[in-house]
Amino acid sequence: MLRVGLTGGVACGKSAVARMMEERGAFLIQADLIAHELMKPGEPVYAEVVKRFGPEIVNINEGNTINRAKLADVAFGNGRITELNQIVHPAVIKRQEEWMAEIGRREPQGIAVVEAALIIEAGVDGRFDKLVVVTCPEDDKISRFVSRSANGDPIRRLPQDAAVREIRRRMAAQLPDEEKVKRADFVIDNSGSLAETEAQVDTLMQELRTLAAAT
Repeated sequence: MLRVGLTGGVACGKSAVARMMEERGAFLIQADLIAHELMKPGEPVYAEVVKRFGPEIVNINEGNTINRAKLADVAFGNGRITELNQIVHPAVIKRQEEWMAEIGRREPQGIAVVEAALIIEAGVDGRFDKLVVVTCPEDDKISRFVSRSANGDPIRRLPQDAAVREIRRRMAAQLPDEEKVKRADFVIDNSGSLAETEAQVDTLMQELRTLAAAT
């Protein structure tokens, strides 16, 4: 089985690329969705996050769920994103490893794709056979993030000026695209049309299938 890490900066379109890869036969798991599951009430990660970051991040009237926007404000605004990652990342990585092991048993020549924003920053890129980095210009990232806010994304429902500040804050916590590209085995440039991105993914999947067949 071929283990593939898929990463890129905030609002670069990596989730769209992940879906394209899945449509073309890859198995996909998304770190963000794993983290959401682990931060549900009753999970050990939930208990530790609330303990460290306080009851103000809890939606009291919504089943005591974690308010992700408030948690992001506390973590990014107070310079505690590393602390949050130290709680969440080990559990997310464990779940990813369990999932990839299961895919390997079921599909020995399959392609298992883990989509995660901080693969390189967390120092776990060595867990993968190949690393794919999705890039686009900073202006595109900002406009996409602002558009999500304007269209009512429940996590990013922000006025335009606040959305711009938020994405710049998040970008500051990640390596720039130029540094990510240096570590990549494959790069998807998502600055063009949807068709252009899909053509790149077609080429990528052809190469990954060849590598997977050789494993």
